[in-house]
Amino acid sequence: MAHTSPGAPGPPRRGQWWPAFRASPWWPATVLVLILAAAAGLFAGSYTYSMADPTPHSIPTAVVGAYEHERGQAFLDGLEQTLNASVKVRPYPTMERARAAVEEQEVFAIFEIRDAGRTAVLHLSSASGASVAEVLGDSAPEVGRKTGVAVTVRDVNPLQRGDPRGLAIFYISLAAVIIGFVGAIQLSVHARTLTPFERILFTLAYALLGGFAIAATVDWLLGALDLPFAQSWLILALTLFTSGMVFTMFNALVGRWAMLPTWGLMVLLGNPSSGGAVSWPLLPSPLGLIGRWLPPGGSVNAQHTAVYFQGHQHAFPFLVLGGWALVSTTVFWIWRHRHPGGREKEPDQAAAGA
Repeated sequence: MAHTSPGAPGPPRRGQWWPAFRASPWWPATVLVLILAAAAGLFAGSYTYSMADPTPHSIPTAVVGAYEHERGQAFLDGLEQTLNASVKVRPYPTMERARAAVEEQEVFAIFEIRDAGRTAVLHLSSASGASVAEVLGDSAPEVGRKTGVAVTVRDVNPLQRGDPRGLAIFYISLAAVIIGFVGAIQLSVHARTLTPFERILFTLAYALLGGFAIAATVDWLLGALDLPFAQSWLILALTLFTSGMVFTMFNALVGRWAMLPTWGLMVLLGNPSSGGAVSWPLLPSPLGLIGRWLPPGGSVNAQHTAVYFQGHQHAFPFLVLGGWALVSTTVFWIWRHRHPGGREKEPDQAAAGA
């Protein structure tokens, strides 16, 4: 017969197993198992929903020439019918005005209708969106055959040779987003005693060095993209810093669970809707609108314009990145006393902690 020593704790009594389980290391481990399983499904679902079957929703295009003639109008109507009325045609008086609209990224292509509508030239801009150019390039000749219009396809703004699918910008922006918040996580683990101001400075430091490393690797080492180096470096550094401060903000607000809102905002929602892998006109409508206002979308947008539309940069993506960086830094600073890191400044407090 087994005997229990007087000092040894006995098994939990009936009704006490739940408090005992909550106090054990099994509780956080079980919670993490469930969270990771849900995150795996959400991760696969968000990317599949956004990218597996891109469908046109609203593709702004320019049209010039004899588009008011019967055959030209029949061609445009047939194109809209084929793409479920997703092509939004905007007339322009001259090709010069239409080309300027392409450079400003107001339209994705130009339909030039000639010979009273008997012929048409589709001026694609693969650099505006490779997936959109592929959809238009496949659909227009087919519609032309049905409506009796001879269609010629030209690419007036092609992608760079090292980026034939237009995905390199998405990859470097994705690297900046992921390394940005992973760096902040590592600072919170391995440099826990940094003061709030020091934490911001070191986040800025790895953002600047990381942005330089990404740009130098892609341009100088691999030659995949010919980057406007200074501008691309700035965009990557701003992306890294913003992503890092987003995690730091959540770390001050929700503590050890900060990875959940950071992952949801930046990876589950931000990256699939950024327009980098699939252009915004082909994304589900809500994602196409939301993505422009999130840091990954701002990064892709700014980098895309810097690389392929030099001289036509917009302020909006920088305002998005800068706004998130400012809000995250401000919220962290206001709630810095809740951040799990930091070190005591007063000798008495340090002695008490020792």
